[in-house]
Amino acid sequence: MKRRNFLKKTSLTSVGLAIGSTLLASEETTNTTTSPNTSEEYNKASLPVVVATWKVKNATAKAMEILEAGGTALDAVEQGCMVEEADINNKSVGKGGLPDRDGKLSLDACIMDKNGNCGSVVYLQDVTHAISVARKVMEDTPHVMLAGAGAKKFALEKGFQAENLLTDAAKEAWEKWKVEAKYKPIINIENHDTIGMLAIDKNGDIAGGCTSSGLAYKLDGRVGDSPIIGAGLFIDNEVGGCVATGLGEEVVKTVGSFLVVELMRQGKTPQEACEEAIGRIVNKPNSNYKNFQVGYIAINKQGETGSYAIHEWFSMSKFQDGVNEQVPSDYYLKQ
Repeated sequence: MKRRNFLKKTSLTSVGLAIGSTLLASEETTNTTTSPNTSEEYNKASLPVVVATWKVKNATAKAMEILEAGGTALDAVEQGCMVEEADINNKSVGKGGLPDRDGKLSLDACIMDKNGNCGSVVYLQDVTHAISVARKVMEDTPHVMLAGAGAKKFALEKGFQAENLLTDAAKEAWEKWKVEAKYKPIINIENHDTIGMLAIDKNGDIAGGCTSSGLAYKLDGRVGDSPIIGAGLFIDNEVGGCVATGLGEEVVKTVGSFLVVELMRQGKTPQEACEEAIGRIVNKPNSNYKNFQVGYIAINKQGETGSYAIHEWFSMSKFQDGVNEQVPSDYYLKQ
């Protein structure tokens, strides 16, 4: 049942669907009344483009395959994120992820399209492709977020298959952890590597997605930034998009991805915006930023990209102009 029919059948005529305006730059016209990042033509020769957090070149390759075939940015980020969700060697996303301290594996994900529509699932269990369930929430319900048992029930009703996502390797790692049962963030690992992805298609439209199994050995029910619109992900099709990775609690406290996009709206480049957003974290009173990592990647309407982190070794996968590459991120804490 599509969103329109769902609304009609449930008589939710008062539900307001926040639809952001879409800017389509062209070679013939230039809108001089919009923000600085949209006042110039974007370079269509550099489109499409895909960026993602960390080393996920298989994921960016899949997303670019979709875009080159004429697919939308939304299709590209979903398909790209699904690559990592299905990879049991990735211990922090989808099947094969590390569980919470009680041995239960739960997934968080969100997705956002060019019109400002978004969908999210939190504490989803037994369904591999959380990113796809999040898209179904966005497209087939009047809601933005579903959680826990309700999210799983919805996924099964939509045809997703239930399966055991806790692999033998993940279970063995959890058994070893239980010996001391201590959690301490590890720089550039944080016991997880969220995949966040941004894409611009051939039409210049932007979409983004984020998916994660969250902190390994977290408290049962913990939710980080990954499924939170404005924290782990934000898209404004007039301006650009941003995704975050690292210690989610710190991203949530500064509404990081929304902040980066708003800074770009004010005229900053993606790189400048990411750097200022990291500055908001490290300059907070009594911040213990030396003990955790946060990283941002961003893209603007022109296809320009940026990335920045607190510590060294964060990186961005980038597929643009036929090159799928790993781009080391600049960082704040230089010794």
